[in-house]
Amino acid sequence: MNENIKNITSTPLLQVKGLCKYFPVFSKGFFKKQIGVVKASDNINFNLVTGETLGLVGESGSGKTTTGRAILRAITPTAGEVILNYKNELIDLTKISHKKLKQLRPFMQMIFQDPFSSLNPRMTVQDIIAEPLVIHKMAKGSVLEDRVIQIMKKVGLKPEHKSRYPHAFSGGQRQRIGIARALIMNPALIVCDEAVSALDVSVQAQVINLLSDLQQEFGLTYIFIAHDLSVVKHICDRVAVMYAGKIVELAKTNEIFENPLHPYTKALLSAIPSPDPDKPMNMNISGEVADPGNLPPGCAFAPRCEFCVQQCEQQIPKLKHLADDRYVACHRSWNVEDSP
Repeated sequence: MNENIKNITSTPLLQVKGLCKYFPVFSKGFFKKQIGVVKASDNINFNLVTGETLGLVGESGSGKTTTGRAILRAITPTAGEVILNYKNELIDLTKISHKKLKQLRPFMQMIFQDPFSSLNPRMTVQDIIAEPLVIHKMAKGSVLEDRVIQIMKKVGLKPEHKSRYPHAFSGGQRQRIGIARALIMNPALIVCDEAVSALDVSVQAQVINLLSDLQQEFGLTYIFIAHDLSVVKHICDRVAVMYAGKIVELAKTNEIFENPLHPYTKALLSAIPSPDPDKPMNMNISGEVADPGNLPPGCAFAPRCEFCVQQCEQQIPKLKHLADDRYVACHRSWNVEDSP
C-alpha cells in the first residue's frame, strides 16, 4: 500500500500481548474428563496503529478467525491482553465487564465471511442495517432512517431497495449490506473475517476497492483475515502469517511478497496463480496443517518443512525481531547463508 495517501498515524489503536485461546478436549463416555487442549491461538503479539490494515493469513485451521474474535471478545480469551485506545483511554478488553464491553461495541465491529448466513432472512435490509443503532438506542424515527439511507449510498446500495429481503440480492450486494451494518455505528476498528472469500473474483476486487475507499474516507483501521495472500496484497499495509495458532512471520506487505523468510510464507506465495500460462503453480509443501490439539514438540511446521533440521524438531522457535517491523519465527532465518 502507498502509505502517503493513507491517513496512518503512529498512535497505537490496539496492542495485542500474549493473546491465547485454548479449547478444552474431553474424553468420551459418561464421566467426561479433560484430557488436553486445542491451542487455537497461542501467544499472539502485535500492535495496530490508527488507519492501518493488518492482514492475518494462513491455511484453514491456522487460528486466524479465532484470533480475530478473541480480540473483539466475541469469544473469551484464555490469557493475554488486548489493549484498546478508546478516546485516549487505554482499556484492556480482556478484563472489563460485559456492561463496559457493550458500551465499546460501537467502536469495534466485524464483517463476517458468509454474506448468506450472516444476514437474517426475515428482516428487511433497512432493519438489518439499523439494528445496531436500535440495540444501542443511538437513533430512532426519521433520524434512524436517514442514517440507513446515507450508509446504503456509501456502500453502493440503492436506498429504494431498503424494504427488500436478503434473498433478493446477489452475494456481493449482501456483503455490502454486512459492511453497511458494521459502518452504521461509526466504528474505528473493523475485523474483516474472510470478507471476500465467498465472492467471485471480479466481485472480490469491487469489495476490496470499496473497503479501501471507506477506510480513506472514515479513517478506519482494519484487521483483514484471509487465506489468500494475493487478496491481502492490495489492501494490507502489514501481513501476519499464521500457522497452527502462532504468528510465524510479520512484516510489511511488500517485504512479505518480495523477500519471504519463513518456509511456510514461501509456500503460500508459491501457490498464488501466475498470469503467465507457461509458469507452473508449484506449492512446495506437503502434508496437512498441524493439529493444534496435538502439536509436535518443536516447530509445528517441521514435519512439512523441506529445510527442517534437528533443532527444528526439538525446540519451538520464538518470534524474533529482525529489523524495523520484521519478525520471523524460524531457527534458520537468522543466518543469511542458512536462510531457507
